[in-house]
Amino acid sequence: MMGFVLMVVVFVLGYTAIALEHPLKVDKAASALILSVIIWIVFLTDISNILSLGFSSAWSAFQESTGMTEFQKIHPDAGLLEQMKYFAIDNQIVEHLGNISEILFFLLGAMTIVETVDQHQGFKLITDRIKTTNKVKLLWILSFLTFFMSAMLDNLTTTIVMVALLRKLVADKKTRWFFASMIVIAANAGGAWSPIGDVTTIMLWIGQQITAGNIIVMVFVPSLFNMLFPLFIVSFMMKGNVEKPQLNGADTQNYTTPGEQKLLLIIGIGALLFVPVFKTITHLPPYMGMLFGLGVLWVITELLHRKKPLEDRRKLTVVGILRRVDVPTIFFFLGILSAVAALESAGHLFLLSEYLDEHVHNIFGINAAIGLLSAIVDNVPLTAGAMGMYPIMTHALVAVSSEPEYLHHFVQDGAFWELLAYCAGTGGSILIIGSAAGVAAMGLEKIDFIWYMKRISLLALVGYFGGLAIYWLQDLILFHM
Repeated sequence: MMGFVLMVVVFVLGYTAIALEHPLKVDKAASALILSVIIWIVFLTDISNILSLGFSSAWSAFQESTGMTEFQKIHPDAGLLEQMKYFAIDNQIVEHLGNISEILFFLLGAMTIVETVDQHQGFKLITDRIKTTNKVKLLWILSFLTFFMSAMLDNLTTTIVMVALLRKLVADKKTRWFFASMIVIAANAGGAWSPIGDVTTIMLWIGQQITAGNIIVMVFVPSLFNMLFPLFIVSFMMKGNVEKPQLNGADTQNYTTPGEQKLLLIIGIGALLFVPVFKTITHLPPYMGMLFGLGVLWVITELLHRKKPLEDRRKLTVVGILRRVDVPTIFFFLGILSAVAALESAGHLFLLSEYLDEHVHNIFGINAAIGLLSAIVDNVPLTAGAMGMYPIMTHALVAVSSEPEYLHHFVQDGAFWELLAYCAGTGGSILIIGSAAGVAAMGLEKIDFIWYMKRISLLALVGYFGGLAIYWLQDLILFHM
C-alpha cells in the first residue's frame, strides 16, 4: 500500500513543479521527465505490493494472456516477483511507449509541416485577409475558425496551426497568451463533436460506442455553447485593439515568391487534412499519415529550392526547418504521458473509475467527474477506463435487465457515450496541461500555468458546465417531452 500511495504523492509533487515552472525557473519538460522516471521506479520497487492489492485490471488480464504463458515457458523457475517485473518492463512500458510515440511523432510531424509553411510565409496569405485589429472581433473570428478546423483536422494540429497564425496577428505576449488560451477552448470544443476531431472520439468511434452521424448531431450544440459561453463573457470584458507584430529584417526578406507561398500553404494544409482520409483508407495510425504528408512536403521543398543558393536552401528545406521545431514540448509530452501511464498500469485510474460507478451511478455525474479529472490527467486512459468498465449494451439485454432505464444509456449511440465524448474532450480545457491542445499551446507560447489558472480556468469551467446543461436540455426536449 505504501508504494501505491507514494506514486500519487510523487505525481502531485511533479505536477506542482510543472505548475510552478516560472517561479522555480526550471523548464516544465525537465520536471516532467524526472517525474516520469521516478514514478516508474516507485512502481517497480514496490510492484509486488502494488499489484497484489488487485487494483490493476491490466495485471489480472495479463496473467491470463499468452504473454505470461510464453514467459513461463522460457523461465519455468521464475517467481511471482520476476513475472510482475516482466509484466511492467517488457509489457506495460513497451505498450505505453508505443501509444505515447504515436502522439509524439504525430506532434513532431504536424509542428514541422506548420513550421515549413510558416517559413515560406504561407500563412501570410491568410493573415493578410484578417484586417480587423479589434480584440473582440478578432477573438470571435479566430475562435470560430478554430472550432470548425478542429473538427476537420483535430484539436492538436489545429492549435499548432492557429498559434502560428496568432504570432502574425498579435505582438503583445500576454494578449497572445489570452488568445492562444481561448483557441485551446475552441479547439477542444470543436474536436468533441467530430469523430476525427479528438483522440477520445476516435477511440469511441473505432470501438463502435458511437457512430459518426450521431455524434455530430447530438454533441455539436453542447460543444458550440462550450465555446460561446466564455466568448460572451470575454466580449464584455475585453476592450481596445491588438498591435500587430513588426517584421524584422529576416522576416521581410523575400526568400519565396507569391507562387511558392501559395503552393506551400495548399500542400501543407492538404497534408494535414489528408491525415483522417489516410486513416480511413489504410486503417493505419494517424501519425503514419502525418509522417507521409511530411515526407511528401520534404521532397517538394528539396526539388523546389534545388537551384537556389545554399544559404536560402537551408532556411527553406525541412532539414533546416527541423532545427526550429520546439523539441522541449516533445519531451514534456513524453514525460507527462509516461507518468500518467504508470498510474494506469498500477491501477489508480481503474480504481477511480470503479469508485465513481459505485458511488455516483448517474451518467451525468460520472461523465462530469471524468471531464474534471481530464483537466489533471490525460483523457485517453480515462476514456479507455470508462470503455473497459461499461460494455456496449444491446437493446435485448437492456429489455431483460433490472435497470432498463439506466442501462439504456450504454447502447451504441447512448447518452453515456455522447456525454463521455463531450466531457473528456472539453474538460481538459480547464487546466492548460489537461489536453494535447493545451500542452501544445503551452509549449509553443511558453504560457504560464498559474497565469492560465487565474485568467482562463474559470471561463473554461463555465463553458464546460454550460455545455453540459445544454446537452441535458437537448436530451429533455428530444426524448422526454
